Amino acid sequence: MVKSWFKYAAMISVASALCPAAYAAQITSIAILTPEPGTDFGWNQQGINAARAAGAKEGVKVMVAENLGYGDVRPTLRDLADDGAQLIIAHASGYNQAAPEIGAQANVAVAVTDSPASLKAGKVADYTVGGQEGAYLAGTLAAKMSRSGTVGIVVSGEPPAWNAQSAAFVRGARAAKKDINIRYAVIGPAAYSDAAGGKRVTAAVIAAGADIIFGQGNGSSFGMLQAVETTPAVDGGKVYFIDVIGDKSSIDKGNLLSSVLWNLTPVYTHMIEDFKQDKFGSHNYKTSLADGSISLLKTAHIPDDVWNSVDAVRAQIVSGKITVPADYDATALHTLLAAGGK
Repeated sequence: MVKSWFKYAAMISVASALCPAAYAAQITSIAILTPEPGTDFGWNQQGINAARAAGAKEGVKVMVAENLGYGDVRPTLRDLADDGAQLIIAHASGYNQAAPEIGAQANVAVAVTDSPASLKAGKVADYTVGGQEGAYLAGTLAAKMSRSGTVGIVVSGEPPAWNAQSAAFVRGARAAKKDINIRYAVIGPAAYSDAAGGKRVTAAVIAAGADIIFGQGNGSSFGMLQAVETTPAVDGGKVYFIDVIGDKSSIDKGNLLSSVLWNLTPVYTHMIEDFKQDKFGSHNYKTSLADGSISLLKTAHIPDDVWNSVDAVRAQIVSGKITVPADYDATALHTLLAAGGK
């Protein structure tokens, strides 16, 4: 009898070694919530596209709830959980309280953004996107291409991701040109979809001498781009725009210089894989130039010699020769701006 038991145990051991995936968690359906439509060439579209791409790669069904606004999304979260979502991606920092709350009630894992302290093993994960390495390159590009020696940063608010990119842009611009002038303006505390405000504030920054604008703003970025297209620089010449997250090349009228592109597909794929291996909520998810989740868009408006010099800086960042800190705090950003070229 004892001999038979050992033989049975050995068979189990061999089977476990041959089929370790059989003991991993199963996931068949995920969902993503976005505050605006998935057609903005930016945050919302990137999130939805990335979720679908990650789902297709991992063989998982993806449910999309878009254009929900920034109000109470608890009913939608409950509906998605009832519909079978095992992982819900709350793709807006304004959902950071509701998502974990409903996730706990419905026993569903949730992912939030811009909240690194929210980690809870098996329950809550965070993906605070760090586009600072790409923004450093954008600052390098802007400083090298500015005719006036003045560039501008226009933001729709001061969430951690915007702050980190703005600070990195400042550092990159100053590294490329020590005496570069930088104008910084905030449309409002949470003016993410305020296109009219984006146009008004961007026009004011151009009037202050900027001939290149680094804009961060979701829906408000369309207003920024409109201002760049219709407002000449102080010298009467063209103003260029550097966007973030997505690629607006298909609607460019000749003013889109570049964009700090975010590719969230690797991030969401990693989330699904961690869920399968019971590692969800064990760490924060990051983005970088090295893995391709962050990159800088090359357009025909950038001369080859300038692009080559920017690409050389990229190589230094990837190799670790240049380190770009992630300054998520607005106070640190304003201190950096006030320090001038120091």
